[in-house]
Amino acid sequence: MSNLIAPHGGKGLVCALLEGAALEAEKQKAAGLKQLSISGRENGDLIMMGIGGFSPLNGFMGKASWKRVCEEYLLEDGTFWPIPVTLSADKADADAINIGDEIALVNPDGETMATMKVEEKFEMSEADKKWECEKCYKGKGEESADDKFWEIAMEDHPGVQMVMGQKDVNLAGPVKVLGEGDFRERFPGVYMSPAESRAIFEKKGWSTIAALQLRNPMHRSHEHLAKIAADVCDGVFIHSLVGALKPGDIPAEVRIECIDTLIDGYFVKENVVQGGYPLDMRYAGPREGLLHATFRQNYGVSKMIIGRDHAGVGDFYGLFDAQTIFDEIPKPEDDGKRLLCEPLKIDWTFYCKTCDGMASLRTCPHDDSVRVKLSGTKLRKALSEGTEVVDHFGREEVLVILRKYYAGLKDKVEIKMHNKV
Repeated sequence: MSNLIAPHGGKGLVCALLEGAALEAEKQKAAGLKQLSISGRENGDLIMMGIGGFSPLNGFMGKASWKRVCEEYLLEDGTFWPIPVTLSADKADADAINIGDEIALVNPDGETMATMKVEEKFEMSEADKKWECEKCYKGKGEESADDKFWEIAMEDHPGVQMVMGQKDVNLAGPVKVLGEGDFRERFPGVYMSPAESRAIFEKKGWSTIAALQLRNPMHRSHEHLAKIAADVCDGVFIHSLVGALKPGDIPAEVRIECIDTLIDGYFVKENVVQGGYPLDMRYAGPREGLLHATFRQNYGVSKMIIGRDHAGVGDFYGLFDAQTIFDEIPKPEDDGKRLLCEPLKIDWTFYCKTCDGMASLRTCPHDDSVRVKLSGTKLRKALSEGTEVVDHFGREEVLVILRKYYAGLKDKVEIKMHNKV
């Protein structure tokens, strides 16, 4: 009997990835099916359905689940789910597909990733897309004010841009996944499935595991968060996004090297595991914090570290909205349908010169003049512009790696600063 938290949904790990003879037969069948091109985000969602990361989902959502997720954080059957997982097609392609047809899904690299049985088609007007954005991507920050949101979001919110850029018809139905792309080759020993992470945790004898979500290089604040978690849990899962980010973010290969360096020099290795997962960022702030906890439960994680501005972008979200949202979501009576992975809420952390160490708003009595406030955006901006990185912002061994990366860049993206960083 496992001591780990059960996968989300009450059905165990729901894995749509085929293997062996079934995989070869489906590949042959896929070659003769109508092909539909999918986006990078949809490709990542497919792989997560393949490896069980999106359990209990076994396909893209129909209209009832899409609408209920946006309004109530629940799938059609009442299972908690925080953000839509949908597949779009242009109208001409959708018109050529009948309900009951099987189609092949082809990613931006031209690789056939899955087959799908189309069980539903529903149109997504511009008003529908805007409604989804307002429900799922509009927060309580300054840039989400009613008189600003749409003016600013179409320029500066990559999640809103993704939704508004979707095609006009959503297709829904179960999928059979044919591969995991090149993630295993690119990130050996880091990219892993929920079954693999669970096996590692079981072997270590862990039952309470905290996950640290990373899309930025690991700076001192991240390190502090992970060490707080290591003190109160059996182990910490440093779990990095290895899918696509927005322009100006630092690629996964560089971030993984930074994490390796920190683990080697500053952690008790027996108490930490590094992993990677294949999604693209949605930048949905609080809703994405919930998504992070939901799929981390499938990976065997019982606590999701939620700090300042989790998964945020710009000033669209309040600093701690991703913490308070956990107290506001529905909690179905059935354990299988309820989100079981709990937030580990940690206040704003920083280096305090007077305290002479890392601290938080809950532990440090001093004012801002002696605090080195840390953020991935501030770090990227300093490195991109070649300006000095403030003392105690990052470990020097990590800054060497990052400076080397930025020195090799030919085209640099302007890093915008916002009020909260």
